[in-house]
Amino acid sequence: MMFNSSGKPENTASNVPLKVLVIDDEENFTEEIDEFLQNHGYISFTANNAHKGRSILKNQDIDLLILDVRLKGISGLDILKEVKMEYPKLEIIIVSAHGDIDTVITALRNGAIDYLKKPFRHTDIQIAIQRTHKFLDLQRIIKNMEERNSLISKNLQEKIKRDFIGESSQIKEILDLAVTASKYKDTSVLITGESGTGKENIARIIHYESSRKDNFFCAVNSSAITDSLLESEFFGHKKGSFTGAINDKKGFFEVSNNGTLFLDEIADMPLNLQAKILRAIEEKTITRVGETEPIAIDFRIIAATNHVISNLVEEKKFRLDLLHRLNTIHIHIPPLRDRIDDIEPLLKHFVTDFARKLNKPIPRIEKETITNLKNYSFPGNVRELKNMIERALILCKGETLSPSDFLTKSIVGIESQNEKIIFNLEENEFNIIRLALKAKNYNQNKTAELLGITRDSLIRRMKKYNIQVSKGEM
Repeated sequence: MMFNSSGKPENTASNVPLKVLVIDDEENFTEEIDEFLQNHGYISFTANNAHKGRSILKNQDIDLLILDVRLKGISGLDILKEVKMEYPKLEIIIVSAHGDIDTVITALRNGAIDYLKKPFRHTDIQIAIQRTHKFLDLQRIIKNMEERNSLISKNLQEKIKRDFIGESSQIKEILDLAVTASKYKDTSVLITGESGTGKENIARIIHYESSRKDNFFCAVNSSAITDSLLESEFFGHKKGSFTGAINDKKGFFEVSNNGTLFLDEIADMPLNLQAKILRAIEEKTITRVGETEPIAIDFRIIAATNHVISNLVEEKKFRLDLLHRLNTIHIHIPPLRDRIDDIEPLLKHFVTDFARKLNKPIPRIEKETITNLKNYSFPGNVRELKNMIERALILCKGETLSPSDFLTKSIVGIESQNEKIIFNLEENEFNIIRLALKAKNYNQNKTAELLGITRDSLIRRMKKYNIQVSKGEM
């Protein structure tokens, strides 16, 4: 912090006034320092005993503590150790009227940033605070540099909700490939993997690590748009071009200009729209419904699917030329059951996250709980694990997460069927959907969540297998 001619601090890069706490049992001293701090633009707090000081530290985000070595009933050096243990980033200036060289050395060794002997001039405390503020600013700069140079910055972690974590070699390779893909802002990427594996998180990593990061990331569920509105939603429309078109509207492509268009469940896109999507990707132009003038746009396409898309090409349900356009870089995310090394770090991450959100203490996790989860097949992948953990924390009564906290009738029912194994995918899918519907009292939203798919995907599968729910079952 720099001081102007009046002695008041000038704004630094942080542009945030320091919060300073003074703990000293001499009321005259704390009143004098408090007045000085307030007159010089600081936010100040005072305490004449350790108990009040602890309370202020607990309830305020203090930047700097000015602490007397001798307090009634307790040594300031003991308070110094205690504070540095609980608040390691808090800086402390020690003051004393009875200081000797041994006290100074002990204070500095225990984490004090400076030492002043009473009585001292206002200039002395001013210079000490100035040095401390410069040190805090330097720490902020170093922290920002570390974040910018990390594989995934904290800012990016917030944007992607940081649920894509793990220790397996597969996850490390996927993250490395995603960061590589991000460096080429026009290259199309196809992400494959089962529902709930984290395909959208990978798409967001690619976008927010790229030069397009300051522009829009538009995520579109390709299966959730009705056929009648598909063209309008993607390409936009002109006012009056059809019934209900009461205003001009930009489509997904225009919204994604200079950014990224993420097409989830791309395999469910109708063939007639696939041809128009291909043309837009190749020509980088679109034409709104009801208009004839093309609009030039700049975007990156990232597509995702939980299908084996090559099979759909053979069945004439997906265009081979569109697959070639989307598949410049292919990232496949293995299911959670094939990377069990990621289950424990994911478990600990979600337990900590939900404990904070639910305002509950972080429970201890029994080893048997981890073992049981590693032996479970997780048909819903990471999404299912996350939902299981949230439920377990809500229902947990003690301070330990045991295997019983993770047991659900639906999981037990499905897992127990290994007594009679049927190696037929369609028959198994039919049975699992029926079991899941029954487990969730035929609530389609809850059933889709349990299965790790969207409600629209569930409805399509129910139609495919002619699964009908009678009124008596609902």
